[in-house]
Amino acid sequence: MTIPSSIDEVQARLSETGYVCGRALATVVFLSLKLGRPLFLEGEAGVGKTEIAKALAAMLGRKLIRLQCYEGLDASSAVYEWNFAAQMVAIRTAEASGGADRQALQTELFSDEFLVERPLLEAMRPDENGAPILLIDELDRTDEPFEAFLLEALSDFQVTIPELGTVKAPEPPIVILTSNRTREVHDALKRRCLYHWVDYPDFPREVEILHARAPEVAENLSREVVAFVQRLRTEDLFKKPGVAETIDWAKCLLALDVIDLSPEVISDTLGAILKYQDDIAKIQGSEAKRILDETREQLAMAD
Repeated sequence: MTIPSSIDEVQARLSETGYVCGRALATVVFLSLKLGRPLFLEGEAGVGKTEIAKALAAMLGRKLIRLQCYEGLDASSAVYEWNFAAQMVAIRTAEASGGADRQALQTELFSDEFLVERPLLEAMRPDENGAPILLIDELDRTDEPFEAFLLEALSDFQVTIPELGTVKAPEPPIVILTSNRTREVHDALKRRCLYHWVDYPDFPREVEILHARAPEVAENLSREVVAFVQRLRTEDLFKKPGVAETIDWAKCLLALDVIDLSPEVISDTLGAILKYQDDIAKIQGSEAKRILDETREQLAMAD
């Protein structure tokens, strides 16, 4: 599909995939697509940074390639590796047949047949549907040497395989980098990108998101769920619930045939929105009732 021609079109087409975003995020997405610049998204976990890449892939009909970052990730793991097991089989087969030409065998062993492509190399390959979406997820989990390598790779959109040479993308992939900001990413890498902080949505937008992702949840319950979660985010918690937890909790309540919230239901299902026992212990019981009462007061005033 074609690249959107306006910010409004970005919002509308993303909405069709089930991703509801504000104008600020739609603007930076539009500029990223228009200018061919990588998009760097920071924000708390669960606010929809990864989902934007999935939504873009669906919107444009492009392949999504995901590089999940982790501590110790190095360039070779992100680009390629050789299928050593298959290479050993080829060597044994050549030896068994006798008279193997060493030079020919070496050339064969380090060919595309034995090459295992990892996300960065895969993203450099041509695709009939257009350049893929390359999602580099949770970049803050890696270390500075990998950042330096990534900076070079994203500058030229090419990678080098010593045995085969340089592979350059015929059309640069659409790159989205995400970070939960557990550490600061180097400024040099950020300067290569368009930047956006993805914040928690306000009440109307979160209700809209919940309707898009879980349309079967009743209006009254949706409003209560969103208002309660937003009130939870103001508490002193180790890990505040994200939008993903709002959606998960609503689906759990739906599976339990819950019509409206109660302190008992909240206590029974807190594991859907809070992921640390200390947080759960803090909210259970009277605290859950207090927050629910405040939530209902707030909804009544809004109505």
